[in-house]
Amino acid sequence: MYDMKNVQKLQTLETKAPEAWRAFAAFDRAALAEGTIPRKYKELIAVAVALTTQCPYCLEIHREAALKTGATPEQLSEVTFVAAALRAGAAITHGTHLFKE
Repeated sequence: MYDMKNVQKLQTLETKAPEAWRAFAAFDRAALAEGTIPRKYKELIAVAVALTTQCPYCLEIHREAALKTGATPEQLSEVTFVAAALRAGAAITHGTHLFKE
């Protein structure tokens, strides 16, 4: 189901909905562009988000981009545990909704 070749099919979305595609692509570029947060950190954030949303396409795309911006395997490892801690923490805090009082 998850084959990186599917990313090539994004061209179909671009062809079938060009305005929406251009808007998304521009937003994506702007969000990940160098700014007050350096691009490397933005890519590490993207990896953490991809880990929590469990999107294999995002994981591969942003892992590669993070490495190109100078991220190290150690940083990717730490990002993994940050994402895991937040995901686990969310389950715990949502557990408070189980109690009526």
